[in-house]
Parts: sequence; C-alpha cells; structure tokens
Amino acid sequence: MDPATEPLDALIRSGARRLTGFRRRAFLAEVTNALCDGSPRQAERRFGWGRDTVAKGLHEARRGMRCLDHFAARGRRRSEDQDPQLAADIRAIVEPHTYADPELKSPRRYTNLSAAEVRDALITQGYSPTELPSERTMRDILNRMNYRLKRVQKGKPLKKIPATDAIFANVAAVRQQARDDPEALEISMDAKAKVALGDYVRGGKNPDRLSR
Repeated sequence: MDPATEPLDALIRSGARRLTGFRRRAFLAEVTNALCDGSPRQAERRFGWGRDTVAKGLHEARRGMRCLDHFAARGRRRSEDQDPQLAADIRAIVEPHTYADPELKSPRRYTNLSAAEVRDALITQGYSPTELPSERTMRDILNRMNYRLKRVQKGKPLKKIPATDAIFANVAAVRQQARDDPEALEISMDAKAKVALGDYVRGGKNPDRLSR
C-alpha cells in the first residue's frame, strides 16, 4: 500500500460505494483499465472489490452491452416462499379463527390466535421445532399473509332493551293485583344469591358434626 496514493484510493472506494448495479460496474471497469492495467485481480488487491464483479464490468465495457440486474432474487427467501406447504398449513390453522373487518374498511383478516399458538399447532401436526421459524418470525409471516392479531371481544349483555319498561310495568301491575287479593301470598326471593350447602357450607365446617 502506497501512502502517497492512499487518499486517492479512499476517494475512489467512496465513489464506488455510492453507485449500484450497471453504473457501479462501469465505474469499476473504468478505474481498473486506468489504474490496474485492466486486471480484476489487481483491482481486488488495491481497492478490495470483488474480481468477479470487476470482470463483469470489463466484459460489459468491451462488448457495449449491459447485464440485467435481478435484485429481487438477492437475499434470503421468505420462509413461506421456500416452503409453500408451510404457508398452506398456516392458513388451514388460522382461517377457522379469523374474521373480516366488521366495517369493511380494510382487506385485513383478524385472528385471535397468537404466533406462539400457531407454531404450537404446527408442531402438533408433525413439524419439528427446529425446522420451524421462531415465534418472532412466525409473527412476521402472519403479518405478510395479511393476518392481524386481535382478540375477539365477548358479547356484552344489554343492560336495557326496548321492552324493559313494558316488562317492569307488567310486573308492577301483577304485584299490585296480588296485594289487593287477600288470599294471595306474596313471596320475595333474591334469585342472584348463592347459598353454600352440604360440605361447602361454612368452609366445610358442619356444626352438627362438631357437636358429636
């Protein structure tokens, strides 16, 4: 490494990092032809560039052609794309527990199953825990499959219905009729009170048994 040329080399590396695809390869080829005698190996040693990329850039410069970049194929494929059967099994588990947006404002599907529950269900079906994605990745998969976790709210009982006033008016009329009848016996009973009987009364302490 020549200390005199190091600032220039650092500037060239910085310029290469700011480019992508065909433009970057064209820049690498131009620098290689000018400073490295057109040798990809020398460019690799001097600038740290991959010599295969440099060779491709040189080939494009000589032929006057451009290789198409397939950026979508780069990187790690998603789990549901690698294993379509896994995606089908996840849908089979989640679909019975999903419902659409009640107001139809979104195409999302809501489910009351968590990512951990879906993963446990897959293990029950025969999947090995080591071959399945982690719980966090499973949550991402569900989101990509357009499922959102949302607990289903239980139905709340109506405190008052339109016929409530009529019911209480009828009860009051029957009560008044019973009070006016001298032969009628009125009994008051609280239907909500719970009375413990048998072995459960007084915490299981039966005074009859204790007196014996």
